[in-house]
Amino acid sequence: MKNKNDDFILKDEYDFSKGVRGRFYSPTKKSITIRLDDDVIINYKKRASEQKIGYQTLMNSALREHIEIYRASKKKGE
Repeated sequence: MKNKNDDFILKDEYDFSKGVRGRFYSPTKKSITIRLDDDVIINYKKRASEQKIGYQTLMNSALREHIEIYRASKKKGE
């Protein structure tokens, strides 16, 4: 049986100027237990409240940024 997409032909170019990066990306989340100092938690909760985002989301972003900085420093050291 022939599929309706069998005759699909790719264009030479596509316009992604209005595309949104990561729209369909959903990273896998893991639930863990971690012990942090009170002042660190208070700081992130306050900043998250000001930015109207979750404090765990803010912490995750900070950790990702740290990973990128660490990787960049390791590449320079090679």
